[in-house]
Amino acid sequence: MSLNRPVAAALTAALCLLTAACGSSFGGGEESTRADGAAGAGSGYPVTLDNCGRKETFEKAPNRVVVMNGASVAEVSTLLALGLKDRIIANQQSWGMSEVAGRAAAVKALPTGDIKLNEASDIPREAMFGLRPDLVLSVTTYGFDQKNGFATREQLEQAGAHTYVSPQGCDDDPSKMTVADSYRLLRDMGKIFHVENRAEKLIAASRKHIAAVSRKVEKAAAKRGQEKPKVMVLFSDMAMGNNAFSSVFARGIVNDILARAGGTNAFEGAATTLFADLSKEKVAATDVDAVVVLAFNDSDPAAYARKLFKEFPQWPAARNNTYVTLSDSMYLGPSNDLAVERVAKLLHPDAF
Repeated sequence: MSLNRPVAAALTAALCLLTAACGSSFGGGEESTRADGAAGAGSGYPVTLDNCGRKETFEKAPNRVVVMNGASVAEVSTLLALGLKDRIIANQQSWGMSEVAGRAAAVKALPTGDIKLNEASDIPREAMFGLRPDLVLSVTTYGFDQKNGFATREQLEQAGAHTYVSPQGCDDDPSKMTVADSYRLLRDMGKIFHVENRAEKLIAASRKHIAAVSRKVEKAAAKRGQEKPKVMVLFSDMAMGNNAFSSVFARGIVNDILARAGGTNAFEGAATTLFADLSKEKVAATDVDAVVVLAFNDSDPAAYARKLFKEFPQWPAARNNTYVTLSDSMYLGPSNDLAVERVAKLLHPDAF
């Protein structure tokens, strides 16, 4: 996800970075599932990853993992999906809710390291060293930038810690992110912890689920012969720019999810960045067939959808009350197949 850098109100900033599971793939009980294979030293090591132009060579599986905030939940969710919660000594990521049963509670239960966070709601340099990590995960290179008060990758290496930046985080351009990046994150963590079998099973299950949903949608759409519904994807009650609608997605992983669900982004042409910063007039002049409201610690995102429909009653979405609320499944992470299914059922109910 990528906006400017986070400050404690923060989501606004790294949220943009971003940021798979389902009943049949990653859902229910994933957090307590032990990973296939032994996450330790032995066969399968050393493992070398090329990460943002750096070679990271692991002689054994990390045991003291620190997960930085970055307004992401992808990294911690991926570790939980792989059954690696006991490797985490400090986690700063949280979304407050999830499409995966039990995930939000599992994230909340993780240790935080009792750190006094900086203004970006993340772990400052000296506190990081005090945790004595052997692996630090950051959604972008921002989390390793010295001028932001963080320990650099070089400094952490000297202290004996490996580092990892998530897909699309090297260039900090989440506008190019796709579901394939979620699979890459799973696969990389699988290699690092020597739980490749578990990672590949999760990826295969997600692909199978998405493919099945897409086939149903394509069949139903072909029967009707209609154009793909135009969807607005935005955060509930959140401002990221100067205009009334600055948290509307224009690019990024949400567009890939919409396409697989048989829809298209109504505002894809409004910006080349992740978010479009839109005036009320621009929003009013656009046909919107459906709305996906994304929630971050919002107990009632549906109220925001109802508010939108009162403001723009001319939308087909308002006339038909066509909306769905989602949280972590629409971002980088191991639950994108859930978002595909939920959005597909919204746009093409006759296919299910």
